[in-house]
Order: sequence, then structure tokens, then C-alpha cells
Amino acid sequence: MIEAALFGAGRIGKIHAANLVRQPGVHLKYVTDVHAESAQALAQQHGAAVATIEQVLADPAIKAVLIASSTDTHADLIVRAAQAGKAIFCEKPVDLTLARARAAADAVARAGVLCMIGFQRRYDPTFAAVKARIAAGEIGTPEVLTVTSRDPGAPPVSYIKVSGGIFKDMLIHDFDIFRWILDDEAVSVYATGSCLTDPAIADAGDIDSAAVTIRTRSGRLCQINASRRAAYGYDQRFEILGSEGMLQAGNHKPTEVTAYSAHSVSHDKPENFFLERYRAAYADEIAHFFDALIKGTAPRTTVHDGLKALELAEAATTSWREKCVVTL
Repeated sequence: MIEAALFGAGRIGKIHAANLVRQPGVHLKYVTDVHAESAQALAQQHGAAVATIEQVLADPAIKAVLIASSTDTHADLIVRAAQAGKAIFCEKPVDLTLARARAAADAVARAGVLCMIGFQRRYDPTFAAVKARIAAGEIGTPEVLTVTSRDPGAPPVSYIKVSGGIFKDMLIHDFDIFRWILDDEAVSVYATGSCLTDPAIADAGDIDSAAVTIRTRSGRLCQINASRRAAYGYDQRFEILGSEGMLQAGNHKPTEVTAYSAHSVSHDKPENFFLERYRAAYADEIAHFFDALIKGTAPRTTVHDGLKALELAEAATTSWREKCVVTL
């Protein structure tokens, strides 16, 4: 039996807890959160106990920790968990600063522990199928990737003020998809953006609409268009053009029913929020984490991937603010 602990009993922590307790041979022993009531409720739901960070890390029975607490705690918890010899699953991003993220990655390397970052889109069945078909050579050599990333609405401005900005909070997933799908690294980034949906976002020093162009070492291109507002739902698509064809990954819909009438042909709008769109991906990534822990294999999303995505987010932020191309 693998004993595990969860840091963070908020929205994403509840998702991870529910998926963790479904894993055979895994037991959720502790839940930790600064909000005592939330920790107690989640622990009681899953037969766990409430504990402090110190109690969790000092318990030799704990073999794995899941970090789903606020972003400003991620790097510190990664370092402390690595030093305690625990396997680590951590939500994105590793941190909002490159220095702290690099320190966390160094701590993981020194400790030699498993550390997986929660880029759940790599575990989405649709996206994973596209990746597998690219690897099988179906479209030849990948050349141009186009990513559409649109939320149904912006988070509260109070959150935006501490989020690190749209590139670190929202597009960091798209930067990871770029590296994963093209299997290449960026040499230049150009980002531009506007505030089109809510002036309060601009007042907070951020934007809600962005366009990013990336050029890779081998000359491949990626374009990402993003918006905090899509009136029709959660819009997550990409297409990859190759030397011998193209593959598209489309949105998920609540049902696949199409209605035909004399007036129109219609079907469901996309799933409305990321928790619905990626419900299978969240389940698969936790299963993958414990599978990697049990078998001693490398996870699909490492702390290195978290660091590289943050480097791209930092470059995009600089490009937008300074209105220039950033060379990496």
C-alpha cells in the first residue's frame, strides 16, 4: 500500500483527491490546507486525517505527496518534499519566478526523487492520440502548429493580480503543448496582447487576449491565439501541419448528437469549463503518476518540462511588455 498526502483542499485538490483514492494500492493518509475547514471536510470525505506540512514530511510511511496548494507554495513544497525523499506530483506552474523554479528543479535532481508536473493536457485522450499518430509518421515531418486556447470567462481580478499574468497562468499549458507536440525547443518568441473583455484586467496590469509566435531550433513554427472570453464555452483546439498531411484535435462536447431540420443543422456547444473538458485527463495523469512511482519509470511531464514552459511564459511576458522579439 502506498501512503500519500495531499497539500491543498481547494477546487483542484478535490479533483486530485477523488482520482487518487481510485488508484489500486494507494491510500490517502493526510490532507493539509491553510483553511482548516476545507482540509477537514476533504479528509473526512476520503477517510484521511488532517495534518501539518511538518507532520506529513516527517512521516516515513508517506511515499508520495500531491501539491495542489496556491502557486506561491509550490517551489518551497517541492524542495522540502524532495529533501524528505518523497515522490512529488505538483500542479503547474512550478513557481512564478525562474530562480525559484530552478532551485526546485535542482533540489529534485539532488534528491533523485520522482517529480511530475500537472500538465494534464498531455493526458487528454484526444491530444494523446494526435501525438501518437504524429510519432507513427502519419503526417510526415511536423512543420507548423496552430493552437487555439480560449476560456469561457476570466477569473476574478483578485486572482489575476496574483496569477503572474496570462502567459504564466493560462498560456503555460499551451507552451507545454508546443514543446510536446513539436518535440523541439524555441529559439525566439514574439508575443502581443490586448485587454478586450474587462478594463479591470488592464488596471491589474494584465491582458485578456494574446497572440504568440514561436520559432524553433529546426525552423518549425507555432502560433498560439488566446482569449479569456469565449461566449460559446471552453475552446481548446490545435492543428499540426506536416510534410504529408495535417492532424486536428477538436473540442469535446457534452454529447455527439447532431440535429437536422429545415432551418439548421446543430450540435452541442463545447464543454463549458476545464474541469469538464479534462476530467479524463486529470484521472489519467494521477494514474500515470502512481504507475511511474510503482514501476520506477520516468513520468511524461517532469519538473524540467515545468521549467521550460515557465521560461517560455517569461519570454512571452517580456516580449509583450517590451514590444520585441525575445531570443532564447
